[in-house]
Amino acid sequence: MERRFRSRIVRGGLTRAVGQICSALVIDPRTPILDLLATLGPGAAPSVSRDEAWRYVRGLASSHYENFSVLSSLVPERLRDDFASVYAFCRWADDLGDETGSDDAARARSLELLEWWRSELHAAYAGSPRHPVFIALRETIDRHHLPDRPFSDLIDAFVQDQKVRAYATWAQVLDYCTRSANPVGRIVLMMAGHRPETDDRHRFAMSDATCTALQLINFWQDVRRDLVERDRVYLPALDTGITPEMLRAWMTPEAGRTPDVRLRYIRAVRPLVERTRLLFDEGAPLPGLVAPEIRPVIWLFGAGGRAVLSRVEAIGCTTLWQRPRLSKFTKASLVARAWLMVRTGGFAGRSAGDSGRVALAGAQGGQR
Repeated sequence: MERRFRSRIVRGGLTRAVGQICSALVIDPRTPILDLLATLGPGAAPSVSRDEAWRYVRGLASSHYENFSVLSSLVPERLRDDFASVYAFCRWADDLGDETGSDDAARARSLELLEWWRSELHAAYAGSPRHPVFIALRETIDRHHLPDRPFSDLIDAFVQDQKVRAYATWAQVLDYCTRSANPVGRIVLMMAGHRPETDDRHRFAMSDATCTALQLINFWQDVRRDLVERDRVYLPALDTGITPEMLRAWMTPEAGRTPDVRLRYIRAVRPLVERTRLLFDEGAPLPGLVAPEIRPVIWLFGAGGRAVLSRVEAIGCTTLWQRPRLSKFTKASLVARAWLMVRTGGFAGRSAGDSGRVALAGAQGGQR
């Protein structure tokens, strides 16, 4: 009897051990985020170890972001996990905001989920992270002394997406970008050791310009997709004279072949593209002003955005009827140049770094 009793204990222990292993495997980074809400969402009480949390965010970054392996190879090894944890935070917030649907009920659900995500952020900053993303992110926050403002701003942008479906002016779109795009660049700079409260404010201004430009070119590239899939329009109606209703009527192939319609659309989008290029120009010196270890990835972000902008111009700004894409050759060329920076410890030549230092000196002189 005693032997059978011990056998039961052993079998019970094995069963519990197997159950624990299986429960860990439930957090599969390839699983759609909304499908994980039952185990990781509001009201759930997941018991996740530190190792499991990091395994999840690394897997999420590599499985959901096709270019993450390239990106991670361009940053120093000490920052790769931090990039993954920040990406995981953004990925969850993005899906909670965009993947529930586009009707009123779906938007209400997204607002509830985003406020829950904000509460998880607050718990992490209070020292009690519960969700695997925040268990990993808390270490990134501590390691680089990251304030909560950039993360909170990103959540605010996703909340705004649920409440604002269209914009009237250029200024309103730029204001949205201060929350939807600029915080990411600020986080990256802070992880590299730069701080906005010092004379680095000029670097952060250049980062803001670049991130805003990247967000804007994404808007001009995806006018049709945003309208069809998310019922959102970022073209400023008052500045362009084009309303969401007009865009819906113009989306058909027949309307797209109408010279008057095409001309009106092109005349509306082209000035926006030109303004976006000016923002890229404003941020262009930044790679020469940041720590060499993150210079390649900062350069790649800006160069990739400029390449997309050039493609928008190459198709005549007709993005309502065709989505501009970078060729494989262009992508490979950009990555190869970034890799050259990694191998040479910075820019292949001196001009870019020197121009960055001259720009910073000029900006500081102007402040005085």
